[in-house]
Parts: sequence; structure tokens; C-alpha cells
Amino acid sequence: MSSPDDLGAPLAAVESGSPLVNALTNDVTVNEVANVILHWGGLPVMSDDERELDEMIAASEATLLNMGTVSATGEATMMTAGQAAAAHDVPIVVDPVGAGATTTRSRIAGRLATELSPDIVKGNRGEIAALAGDDADVRGVESVGEHDDIAETAMAFARQTDAVVVATGTTDVVATDDAVFEVGAGHSLMGDVVGTGCMLGGTLAAFAGAVDDPVTAALSGTLALGLAGEAAAAGEYGEYAGPASYEIAFLDAVAGLEPETLSAASDRVSRVLVGDSG
Repeated sequence: MSSPDDLGAPLAAVESGSPLVNALTNDVTVNEVANVILHWGGLPVMSDDERELDEMIAASEATLLNMGTVSATGEATMMTAGQAAAAHDVPIVVDPVGAGATTTRSRIAGRLATELSPDIVKGNRGEIAALAGDDADVRGVESVGEHDDIAETAMAFARQTDAVVVATGTTDVVATDDAVFEVGAGHSLMGDVVGTGCMLGGTLAAFAGAVDDPVTAALSGTLALGLAGEAAAAGEYGEYAGPASYEIAFLDAVAGLEPETLSAASDRVSRVLVGDSG
């Protein structure tokens, strides 16, 4: 993909295709992830029972693996789910929550990102830096470092994994093995709501389940969630008094975002780095 074109088409595809997304996600934000998938037009299911995983994933259009509250059992279940998704040619989105914070999380995230051949890996800047083997500053599940070289780091990790890499921050970046794009959308209030990163993972899974190209899915999904955050902050979905009521307006904005709005904002995605083969 040399440049982003119409990034509204993927949202229209989600709305018309209603992709079934099996999300193995964490205990903290499971409701928010389910809602955001539903509000985009997808169908969420949170099956993590190994007795039905193969059947459920075979019937789905995308799989989300979010390791926010991962356990030994959860690690094994996510590996089983990822292997089932690969066997059934179902797109995989990995959200390596907390990679870099502990050796356990870094190890599990590394397994998910390298052994399962995911289509998209989405993390904050610290998590992506940790996975790429760079110096990372992660506290709990939050990136607290500057990570000024995130574009180069994300491209390097995309080359390691052959996945599209999304690194979130003040400006989000989307990297492939030969290009990096910046996505200029979002609002600072999104950072006051627990789970907006997890919601981006659910968003990317819904979009990846509706379109064949993971780069287009990553760019469109990242832009869409940012635009919804802006619309809510602007009061387009009602007044809010603080983070809690903002979250409600934000979810309403997700449900109300039109593909045409997304198309009109395609110029907010810019290509900032080109690899040797790009």
C-alpha cells in the first residue's frame, strides 16, 4: 500500500458484513471490547473454553488475543486459539498488554507475536519497543517513556514478524515492512478512560474481519477510533461532566461514526517513513 485512499470503505464493510470476532481479552475491559466491536457493526463473542475454541474460531472472521490479565491457563488458551485461527485462515490481532513490564509478560507477548504469525500487533509505544528488543519504559500496562524512534522500531518489528504493527501514543503509527504511516486523530480525554487501548484492539479485529488487507484495516480502524474520540470530546454525542460520562459519549460516537466521515478524514493519515524496498 503506497498511500491511504478511501479509509471509509472498511467501516462500511464492517457494517454490511457483521464479522464475528472471537475476543480472548482481559477481565478489566471485556465489556468495553465487546461493546466497541458491536457498535462498529461486528458481532463479539468471548469464548475462551478450549472445548469449543476450534469450532467457534472456524465460524468467525477474526480473533483477538489480548493478554491484559494473562495467566498460565490464559497463555495456553491463547496459543490454542491462535493455532486454530491459523488453521482456519482467520486473521489474528495480538494486543501485548504490559509487554516490557515483567519478564513473564514479555515472554508471552513474544510467543504470541512470533509463533502465531498474527496479521496485526497493536500495543503502546513501550510495548512495541519491548517486543522489538529496544530499550522500553513500561510501568504496569502504561508506556511512560518518550520512544522517539518508534517509527523505525515499529518497522523493524514488522520486518521481524511480517505483521502490521500499530504503536499508539499522542500520534499513532502504523508500520509495515517497507513503510510507516502516522495517524493524526484522537483526543487526550481518551487517555482518562480505562480500556481505550483494548477497544482499539477490538476495533482492529472487527476491521480485519471485514477487509482482506491488514494494512487498510489497521489504518482505517486506528483513524476511526480516534475520530470517535474527537467527536465525543466536541460534544457531538451529548454533554459530559468528566471521564465517566465522556466514555458513554465516546461509545455513542463509535456507533454513530459514518463511513463518509472516515473517508473525508483520510488525509489525516500520512506516510512518514519508507523502507529500502518501498
